[in-house]
Amino acid sequence: MPDAGHRRPPTRAERNQFNIGRALPFLILAVTAVADVLTPDKERFERLLVAAPALAAVTWSVRGTIGIGLLAMGVRALLHLGRSETLVPELLASEVVLALVTASAAWASRVRTRYEQDLREVTAVAEVVQRVVLRPLPGRLGRFDLHLLYVAAAAKARIGGDFYEAVRVPGAVRIMLGDVQGKGLGAVETASVLLGSFRATVNEAPDLAALADRLDEGLARYGGWDPESDAAERFATVVLVELPDDRDVARLLSCGHPAPMLQHGSEVAPVAFADPSLPVNLAGLAENHHRIEEVPFGPGDRLLLYTDGVSETRDRAGTFYPLELRLRGWVREPAAEVPGLLHRDLAAYGAGGLDDDVAALLVVRPPESH
Repeated sequence: MPDAGHRRPPTRAERNQFNIGRALPFLILAVTAVADVLTPDKERFERLLVAAPALAAVTWSVRGTIGIGLLAMGVRALLHLGRSETLVPELLASEVVLALVTASAAWASRVRTRYEQDLREVTAVAEVVQRVVLRPLPGRLGRFDLHLLYVAAAAKARIGGDFYEAVRVPGAVRIMLGDVQGKGLGAVETASVLLGSFRATVNEAPDLAALADRLDEGLARYGGWDPESDAAERFATVVLVELPDDRDVARLLSCGHPAPMLQHGSEVAPVAFADPSLPVNLAGLAENHHRIEEVPFGPGDRLLLYTDGVSETRDRAGTFYPLELRLRGWVREPAAEVPGLLHRDLAAYGAGGLDDDVAALLVVRPPESH
């Protein structure tokens, strides 16, 4: 995920599209003038000149749009003067029409530029919010490398209902990845509450079971503070991971979350949870005892945490995305390339592209670590 503090530079395709849009009004002027000169008087193309200021409003500023409109008026006057018979009333009527179109185009350009300015400001605020709610992860924590894929499903959104965090605590690294029920701002609110609870208690909780309880308590407490919010009515699936410094193991606790994929050598398999916990905020529906699973996690091993936006992506036939199979084919790929491979493959596999939030975090114990 790109650093939210810096805007993504425009791609080459976006720059080319913008440059073509700015050049198009001048192309219209040139083609219209040549066609009008080279054809008989009865075939007049000058009426097409009104397209120049109209198109200018799409990419040019107000001043630029007015300038192109004035240029179009000048071209029309020259075309009339070049004819053997010039009708002044006809010329004046044509110029009035062009002036009206130019004025309308300038107004449209003004509306567009104001909208673009508002959008830039909203985007800047969204980038700040993203840094606060979903902070960029470091590339390395302790002796583990972290590689993240995060895509919000909502158009132009930077934050969705999927969330993640990784923190260095005394003697270990602790990681959380989760998915809030539903979409929209309510899901984002719930995700922010759970992230706040995790950050506030991750250093103090004696183990993952206690940490899971704190997540439940934090969401319930927030519902008491803000009864109007629907955050307390939503549930979230969460997977918690603890990677101790002194042992080559990974401890995991699943609160109704899809099982992470563990890669050891060329073998890939989901972590087996004998007794997963209920999702966060559903613990009150039944007796909920947290069971922590411990699996080997040594040098060269990889652990992929992901949300159901990955595992539940379907193709046109309704078949779920074969994540385990794909990961087996990528075991020799550099770890840093796997999130990009996964993103492109998911987008190509899905019948409608990516229609759900997607979060995937690849945790790697580099071979050189001891």
